[in-house]
Amino acid sequence: MPQRPYIVGNWKMHGTRAMLSEARAIDRAAQRLMKVEVAIAPPYTLIHPIHREAEQIAVGAQDCHEKEGGAHTGDISASMVADAGGKFVILGHSERRQDHREGNPLIRAKAESALAVGLRVIMCCGESEETRDAGDAVAFVTKQLKASLPPEIENPTELLAVAYEPVWAIGTGKTAQPSDIEEMHAAIRALLIKLYGEEHGEEVRILYGGSVKPENAAEIFAASNVGGALVGGASLTADSFMGIALAAGETTDV
Repeated sequence: MPQRPYIVGNWKMHGTRAMLSEARAIDRAAQRLMKVEVAIAPPYTLIHPIHREAEQIAVGAQDCHEKEGGAHTGDISASMVADAGGKFVILGHSERRQDHREGNPLIRAKAESALAVGLRVIMCCGESEETRDAGDAVAFVTKQLKASLPPEIENPTELLAVAYEPVWAIGTGKTAQPSDIEEMHAAIRALLIKLYGEEHGEEVRILYGGSVKPENAAEIFAASNVGGALVGGASLTADSFMGIALAAGETTDV
């Protein structure tokens, strides 16, 4: 059975308590758009406040540590995310891979830790502009994704989503062409089927991320194998974020 489109807002390092009003507005709008699953990943400091007030949307984290606890100053474990009310965690984002030099083995360990406490995982993958220009985008992304994903997940359909975010499109205003999105998502779909079997691999949602806006959302969601979006800057206001969610709802038969 096809799943609802999954529209996830990544607030990155934005948001103080003043942003709770936007979260409430997003939650109210999501209650009227049941054909779409809406979620927000705010900074750690807002996970519990949003969870406490939200009635419809899920709240999650932008990262977690791979260890359960210990001497890791400044880090947050997966169990702490869950304790604060988080339901999912974004892992492998290009900004973590680049700025914090996170490699595939570490990202896989984080995913295993998150899954162990019942969190959903949104696993990010994507290529640089140089890699795409060299014609190696599909090979690079599928290799990166395979190395980052746990080889065994009890219920991938429910606990895993993959977010394809070409690095060159994140925050740049550039968006991949629908044909490029379809090619990449088809390759990711084939990998998921190989890893987790046809039953689960066919149903895991593959999100697109990279300068998604209300103006281009309908074209992106019309591409095959696009099961939602991981949204950055456009998720910071209810109007723009829910404009994307509305576009997703209009393209689904669920």
